[in-house]
Amino acid sequence: MALLAFGLNHTTAPLEVREKVAFGEDALFAALSELTGDSAIDEAAILSTCNRTEIYCNLNAADPTRPIDWFSGFHGCRDNELRNYLYTHPGASAVKHVLRVASGLDSMVLGEPQVLGQLKQAYQTAIAAGSIGKLLNRLFQHSFKVAKDVRSNTMIGNHPVSVAYAAVRLARQIFGDLSRQTVLLIGAGETIELAAKHLHENGLRKMIVANRTLDRAQHLAQQYSAYTMALEKLPQHLDEADIIISSTASPAPLLRREMMTTALLKRKHRPVFILDIAVPRDVEATVGELEDVYLYTVDDLQGIIDDNIKTRREAVRQAEQIIDTEVTHFMDWINSQDAVATIRALRKQAQQARAEVLEAALQKLRLGAKPEELLHEITRTLTNKLIHPPSARLNRLDNAEKQAMLRAVQDLYNLMPEDLQAGDGE
Repeated sequence: MALLAFGLNHTTAPLEVREKVAFGEDALFAALSELTGDSAIDEAAILSTCNRTEIYCNLNAADPTRPIDWFSGFHGCRDNELRNYLYTHPGASAVKHVLRVASGLDSMVLGEPQVLGQLKQAYQTAIAAGSIGKLLNRLFQHSFKVAKDVRSNTMIGNHPVSVAYAAVRLARQIFGDLSRQTVLLIGAGETIELAAKHLHENGLRKMIVANRTLDRAQHLAQQYSAYTMALEKLPQHLDEADIIISSTASPAPLLRREMMTTALLKRKHRPVFILDIAVPRDVEATVGELEDVYLYTVDDLQGIIDDNIKTRREAVRQAEQIIDTEVTHFMDWINSQDAVATIRALRKQAQQARAEVLEAALQKLRLGAKPEELLHEITRTLTNKLIHPPSARLNRLDNAEKQAMLRAVQDLYNLMPEDLQAGDGE
């Protein structure tokens, strides 16, 4: 087993790079199938959010270049184009990274719970795609357990902050009283749902929810007395919105410059606050060049979020201690699996030697060999077959390697000092 986690996130790559390598939901199945179609990759899962794109693999060789080369090629990136943005975590480092991600310690919003739901969705998608096996299944289940332990046994969940929380706080800084404003929420996923909740708690009463699927939008709208519309009707209603928060999985921008220009004319240039927290972006970057438009992306929220992080420092220290312990537990499990595989291979080798000796002995017995003499012969032959490979290997080692291997053999076979006295060489 060779575990590898690699990718990029909000700390290593700017938004324009992250959106280039994001996986849309409709591309995940094909990507996982293509990735695990490589004979060097036994298992794979992909986590793709607004803040990160990561791939978790079980390789049948320790070389990490194959999945990384695939990642670049899948997104049409030139050789080494992503090199400065990528991080790689092999073995125990990969385990620690996944546990930190699940626990919210690697998030822009320290300790936020959303990423755990996203990780669970990535796991379910990989299961549905048939790209999860024994190792990654165990790793994901372990990460979910550790995330629960961290949240239960530390204060990491106190003083809740999220991208949605930061978005609403930024809106309050711009408008002050939100009760007189109208918000347009584009999308109906978890982030938009959280934004609606925070906006409602801050006094905002007029909401519009635009989504590709109206059923999902109506479910959200019912909670906050909002009204819904289909995405294709955005141009007709854009002028109503003082605040626009967008978070969809659209591969192309939904809100374009010409749409916003027309809306501003209808609004008589009353200012509009737009927060685009989608990756890839939902709003054309040039919209931010328009007068009376205040356009922010997910990366612009970091300063607000940093204020909330200070209250969680001690909780982080405790969480890291829990994670370090759990990494050791998981690596012990991996090592036990390696031991099982080694013992299975050793047993198979011994059974093969036994079968060869037995077949030869039965042949001699049919030809009239004396049973007693044959028993001595086959036990001697079987002993030599079992002892020869490790003996030959020991003789090829240099002195330092040989001494280390001899100590391991003595421990493995529980050889006592008296057993090590020179024998008859048989």
